[in-house]
Amino acid sequence: MSQAVFHLGITESDLAGATLAIIPGDPARVQKIAEEMENPVFLASHREYTVYRAELDGKPVVVCSTGIGGPSTSIAVEELAQLGVRTFLRVGTTGAIQPHVNVGDMIVSTGSVRLDGASLHFAPMEFPAVADFEVATAMKAAVDESGATVHMGVTASSDTFYPGQERYDTFSGRVVKRFQGSMQEWQDMGVLNFEMESATLLTMCASSGLKAGCVAGVIINRTQKEIPDHETLKVTEARSIKVVVEAARKML
Repeated sequence: MSQAVFHLGITESDLAGATLAIIPGDPARVQKIAEEMENPVFLASHREYTVYRAELDGKPVVVCSTGIGGPSTSIAVEELAQLGVRTFLRVGTTGAIQPHVNVGDMIVSTGSVRLDGASLHFAPMEFPAVADFEVATAMKAAVDESGATVHMGVTASSDTFYPGQERYDTFSGRVVKRFQGSMQEWQDMGVLNFEMESATLLTMCASSGLKAGCVAGVIINRTQKEIPDHETLKVTEARSIKVVVEAARKML
């Protein structure tokens, strides 16, 4: 494809044959991730999408931010797939909801509770949002090698940060009935954490013949408090970046 894709503003030649993408949500993390590899090259920045190309052991890797949530994630994945990417490694931060998961630990999602709407545009609700086994295994191995504690399990993936994750520290202080008591219910079922992208990513990829996985650094345990401190966020972000780069190396 010689023409640039609409939202990302990049072409197939820009990717130099890359078939693997690391996809953080935050555009500010893209350069940091690319600089953990060799020969980082800035490609484009449009709206929430910042794109770099880099190399791991001489092989091309693309790094592209997705913004927050399923709809913008689906656009990034779709357009990268059009350009030849077949494996997607999402990296982010997350809030744990199980008491035994500590701040600084890493969570590798094996599947997601589909609390989003975008995943329904790719497969019916009966279709599971599951991670690719090879990707999840590479992510776990990378966390183990980093020395951090890893938890593998199910993630709850919501369209909203506040009501969908049953947060009452809001302007209205109100949560609709559907979500009242939902965090306790997910805890009882063994769900590890909340985030906002994995249900869309995993459903989209699993139903389209693409590989995907998600690894997230724990910046808060919501059984203790709601807001993380800046230093914790900084340290956990740095560790998460190193982990996803090593996971990518294992997948190339």
